[in-house]
Amino acid sequence: MTPEPINSKSICELYAEAEHERVVLWSDSSCGYRGIIAIHSTALGPAVGGTRVWNYDCEKTASLDALRLSKAMSYKNALAGLPFGGGKAVIITDCSDVDRERIFRAHGRFVDSLGGKFITAEDIGTRPSDMEFVRKETSWVAGLPGGSGDPSPMTALGVFRSMQACAMHRWGSSELANKTVAIQGCGSTGYNLAKNLFNAGANLIATDVDPLRLQKVVKEFAATGVAPDEIYSVHADIFAPCAFGGVINEKSIQQLKAEIVVGSANNQLLGDSDGELLVELEILYGPDCIANSGGMINGCRELLGWDADVAKKKIDDIYDRMLAILNLAREEKVPPHTSAERLARKLIRGN
Repeated sequence: MTPEPINSKSICELYAEAEHERVVLWSDSSCGYRGIIAIHSTALGPAVGGTRVWNYDCEKTASLDALRLSKAMSYKNALAGLPFGGGKAVIITDCSDVDRERIFRAHGRFVDSLGGKFITAEDIGTRPSDMEFVRKETSWVAGLPGGSGDPSPMTALGVFRSMQACAMHRWGSSELANKTVAIQGCGSTGYNLAKNLFNAGANLIATDVDPLRLQKVVKEFAATGVAPDEIYSVHADIFAPCAFGGVINEKSIQQLKAEIVVGSANNQLLGDSDGELLVELEILYGPDCIANSGGMINGCRELLGWDADVAKKKIDDIYDRMLAILNLAREEKVPPHTSAERLARKLIRGN
């Protein structure tokens, strides 16, 4: 799949071709709310997915994001062995200049209208306090203060364990001390990943579009800061995309000097051909639908009543799941993302 055909399609065409059970658009002119909820699958249980807030340039861009992210959630939940399907919500707004309570209460009414088919939580642009506003309108919400809370530390832990599995697969050791890791994105998850890697003795190179977030990682974890467009070409053992999707593409891959790509961003590969190109260049890719599942697993403390120790153990097990997928891909002679998606679809179908 390439950007050109997608950009030439109408929203209706995108929806018609999507493998989704339901896509719903909602607006509330009283507070300027515009949102989309995409439910990819409820075959394994109610669709679960975060709410992303972003100032999208148009409804089509927002729709495409919702479709891709909800599908990724289905795969993530299936591969993690969780009794949930996949969904995603996006709110089209610049949240820096709105009444957050009115926006998120409107969003809560939208979620509630789906009658439990979709359960939401945090994502980019949202925080636990926003979920409290959503909770005033619906019970179908997690990530609340006092519950599982901020998912980013556990997402970062899952990425760290995935990184160790990739290192074992590539180098025969899960040790990350003295390895150089390039982190793209120093938000909550990128920051916590940098902390884990620093404590493990890794050398860090980092970037972020926000200079303050980057400076925090540089100061606290002795990272070398670089400009956003320089991060792909730095000399590093591992490249960790921890911002937005689609960053692993034909152009960026040609700049990479790393041997491993594994990070927290959703939908890191722009298209299947990019996963194939990584194989051709002997760059190991750790599928994001496994690597970034730690936050979702931690959310089961609220959704399934797990205690913290159970959740932590299942996040540690991401190491074994990642290693199994990498070994399976080697046996099947296909890119790792292909093996992961094949297995996820099989689990969703139940055969």
